[in-house]
Amino acid sequence: MSIFRFPLLVWLGIGILIICLGIRQSFGIFMMPVSEHFGTGREFFSFAIALQNLLFGVFQPFVGMAADRFGAKRIIFAGAIAYALGLYLTSIATAAGMLYLSLGVLVGLGLSATSYVIVLGAVAKVVPAQHAAKAFGLTTAAGSFGMFAMIPGAQYLISDFGWQQALMVFALLCSVMVAFALFMNTSKKGAQTTVDNQPEQTLKQALKEAFSHKGYWLIHAGFFVCGFHVMFIATHLPSYLADMHLPASSAAMALAYVGIFNIFGSYFWGVMGDRFSKRHVMSALYFLRTAVIGAFVTLPVTVNTAAIFGAAIGFCWLGTVPLTSGLVRQIFGSRYMSTLYGLVFFTHQVGSFLGAWAGGRIYDFTGSYEPIWWSTVVLAFLAGLIHFPIDDRPVVRLAAA
Repeated sequence: MSIFRFPLLVWLGIGILIICLGIRQSFGIFMMPVSEHFGTGREFFSFAIALQNLLFGVFQPFVGMAADRFGAKRIIFAGAIAYALGLYLTSIATAAGMLYLSLGVLVGLGLSATSYVIVLGAVAKVVPAQHAAKAFGLTTAAGSFGMFAMIPGAQYLISDFGWQQALMVFALLCSVMVAFALFMNTSKKGAQTTVDNQPEQTLKQALKEAFSHKGYWLIHAGFFVCGFHVMFIATHLPSYLADMHLPASSAAMALAYVGIFNIFGSYFWGVMGDRFSKRHVMSALYFLRTAVIGAFVTLPVTVNTAAIFGAAIGFCWLGTVPLTSGLVRQIFGSRYMSTLYGLVFFTHQVGSFLGAWAGGRIYDFTGSYEPIWWSTVVLAFLAGLIHFPIDDRPVVRLAAA
């Protein structure tokens, strides 16, 4: 299937992810101005972002269950409103503690209802199984384009107008997600036209089936590492480069490169997942991450190496999303994908919480990011290994059908 023949819902989902994830991935460049404004150390902002990511994950299984039951349209609509409210309240906060509620709780809730799990769950119901990884890769790439588009804009707004005004602009952008959600046809009648021929199954049965599958737990473990990587880098790379006496523009450019190369990487890894064994492709991705991060922390840090690192890590940044979601769909089917992938994403966000918070904690304690950089190298290598024993064949229920 050509990408131009994908249903309208796929393209609306892409638009939602461009805004949702583009805003989210720009939070790292807010760390220093926000910390200076409130007179706090980096751990304060790190913990607010870590709390956001943890709650993003905590809310995700429940939001996924609601989407499986009521449809993605209503969930995305409500989530976009929560997202906008969280950003606006952050922009007018007068006390640092307010950010735990606004940037942490409300934005975390908004993200859980407008990002990958809900959008990919809707896409899975309208795209045939043999083209799912490609569709997931294209949709994932959208979030990367948002990162590429939003981060330079956020840097410009912060420099010329201040971080509060930048967040107000982002809050207004959330209204576009509301508009896109209104046009998403996620009714059961429309969605069932391309759903797999699956035996009827209750949610309780689906959960029992997944929890008894060893591969499902290995998928959880791999996605934990992904979460640890992406939020540590997204949150702390700007500060790390500033410590290396690089200009702020180099950090924004490095993160922008992460975004633009992730556009190609996400689609590439998704296509590879359709052509080859998803678990083997996933292992290759993590081994590539091992080499990229190891080279970055070993070589001298300059404007050029920061840009090269952004491009290289961007190529394997979120390729895990189409592969992980594709594995869940391939093994368990699409009926309860939002729920099952939502649980996997919760584990991802536990990793995100630790990556964002531990980065600030270790820096404030040791004065250096080096220990946590090397921990990311080790974790990437281990993640590459644990995907080999995953049994990625459809469960007996689907095989019989």
